[in-house]
Amino acid sequence: MSILEIKNLRKTYGATVAVDDVSFSVEEGEVFGILGPNGAGKTTTVECIEGLRRRDGGEIRVLGRDPDHDHRALTRVVGVQLQEAGLQDRIRVREALDLFATLYDDAVAPDDLLEELHLDDVATTPYGELSGGQKQRLSIALALVGRPRIAILDELTTGLDPVGRREAWSLVERIRERGVTVLLVTHFMEEAERLCDRLAVIDRGRVVALDTPSGMVDRLSGRQVLRFRLTHALDPRLISGLSEVRDVRTRETALGSAAPGTTYVITGTDRMTQAVMTTLTREGALAHDLRLDRASLDDAFVALVGEDVGETMTIPKEVSHS
Repeated sequence: MSILEIKNLRKTYGATVAVDDVSFSVEEGEVFGILGPNGAGKTTTVECIEGLRRRDGGEIRVLGRDPDHDHRALTRVVGVQLQEAGLQDRIRVREALDLFATLYDDAVAPDDLLEELHLDDVATTPYGELSGGQKQRLSIALALVGRPRIAILDELTTGLDPVGRREAWSLVERIRERGVTVLLVTHFMEEAERLCDRLAVIDRGRVVALDTPSGMVDRLSGRQVLRFRLTHALDPRLISGLSEVRDVRTRETALGSAAPGTTYVITGTDRMTQAVMTTLTREGALAHDLRLDRASLDDAFVALVGEDVGETMTIPKEVSHS
């Protein structure tokens, strides 16, 4: 059963097209990811779903309702964790949960959420004094207090250190165990690969791929990824021109660093390694830190959206409407 359906969604800001003909559906009980570079239209898409922005075209159905016309009804079944919580610095954790709980007829007991999300030891701490991870856990608690059927999590782990990020991932897995459908907006490949059942990759306002994480990687079937470092200059066209090579990325490391030179990341067919090494030998180039991997979700993402991810879009801050 589709709990969320989007057909031909379009949203513009003047002459700027933020979302252009986006379509996908989300099944009940799954973790569905929206993946894309900064400025791709991810947040605008979910804000239209949440009813925080009015769409300019297309259809949206959340549990059969239109968020533009049934916004109030949907706030009782959709929990939202925004990129910025917007809480006052002086409000205390318990006060915030108590306040949000009054908005629902059947709210989760704040004490239960404080314990489950490991916030009980900071219940009396002002929001402005919380760490980044604690703020994210509180944001999730506020999204869950109304017992939603859908939780929308927008850039959940941005700004968190690796430990905080993994703690947040565990929270998402526990949300799913509650039977809540999760719509996760992210640009972290590892996060998407670990948590999501399916992904929609959005680039420049359009869906460029819709599949499982493994299915997207399988699109690169037969491809390998070769990584190495050269300390002497080599014309990249000698490698990119090989028929076995599909993509070449380079990164310069300054002299005086621990590993100076140019790092190459090359994607190609299963015959690519032999062709590249033959070229390096012919040119007298010695490869350092050589590594051969299978294609990853990160490689699939780059193959879909390319290295040029465009400019970050500036969007008006006025997003609420009655």
